[in-house]
Amino acid sequence: MTTAKDLLFSPFALGPLSLPNRLVMAPLTRCRAGEGNVPTELNARYYEQRSSAGFIITEATQVTPEGVGYLRTPGIHTDAQVAGWRLVTDAIHRAGGRGFLQLWHVGRASHPSFQPNRQAPVSSSAVAIRKGHAYTPEGPQPYTTPRALETDEIAGVIARFEDGARRAKAAGFDGVEIHAANGYLIDQFLRNGVNQRTDRYGGSIENRARFLLEITEAVTGVFGADRVGVRVSPLADFNDMSDSDPRALFGHVAAELSARKVVYLHVVEPLSGQALGAAERVTPLLRERFRGALVVNGGYTLETAEEALRTGAADLVSFGAPFLANPDLPERLSRRAPLNTPDVATFYSEGPRGYIDYPRLGEAAAERASAAAQPA
Repeated sequence: MTTAKDLLFSPFALGPLSLPNRLVMAPLTRCRAGEGNVPTELNARYYEQRSSAGFIITEATQVTPEGVGYLRTPGIHTDAQVAGWRLVTDAIHRAGGRGFLQLWHVGRASHPSFQPNRQAPVSSSAVAIRKGHAYTPEGPQPYTTPRALETDEIAGVIARFEDGARRAKAAGFDGVEIHAANGYLIDQFLRNGVNQRTDRYGGSIENRARFLLEITEAVTGVFGADRVGVRVSPLADFNDMSDSDPRALFGHVAAELSARKVVYLHVVEPLSGQALGAAERVTPLLRERFRGALVVNGGYTLETAEEALRTGAADLVSFGAPFLANPDLPERLSRRAPLNTPDVATFYSEGPRGYIDYPRLGEAAAERASAAAQPA
């Protein structure tokens, strides 16, 4: 049973939205988009099942064909994609939920096989990812050296984020999240492990943050700051990322986003353990610098989420794999019920298996009863 001290299941005002609980569905790439990177009824069913979240942040969604880096990921740059996403938002809203679209450009994490005319991917600088492989239509391929965006090209990329926000609004989303985490294009400008520019978008922390802040201003001009969030991952090394002083960089970013009054800052950072190495956690500093809602992500459990909310370390907690495998996650956690185990083999496969077939609590009990009643 839910107890009086369970802050995770208490209402929360996020800008103009009244959330029924503080569990956020984190953005989860699932590689289930249809032809032309268009969302389908299958995607609508998936999100509808999970609409009991405080709010849903969709999987990362590219704002331009040049921003694609993975197979079957959805876009938000064509009319057909807007129509596909409208299926999703209608389903979420019918179920009483709320949805934010995550705006994305992978930058150097792409590969020529995804690019128009097989051109080089773009980034802040001509620095290739040295670890891992791009998963292309032709199979795993080494990452290639990207082309550094010219200074006069950057306004055009910002305009694609603005257009993505405009299309997300037309598709019926309640807001958008700017993906500035996990080593994708915006992060490639933020962190100096990649950004080697000498123009107004490189060098100092203020310059490296400029690209994100200009995108933020363009996107809030479409939705209003009270419906825009930003996701960052200060210490994540995914996609071969690093920075010489993440506390100074992301402390500045948090303060600047706060000044622009975005409704939330979404921080990907584990509570502790190997993923942090010897680094000092950055989230407490961001809590000090950012006056909006702070959403935390990093392997939280019911107990650690409650602790973060109780101590004021966060306002909301996002869950990834647990929501993937448990469409009724808020109910399961509030009842202290067992959780379904995620099927890792189907995370990025095609079709409904491992996507919309995870049972809800009542369904799981009915299946067990039916199996027990079958003759031996």
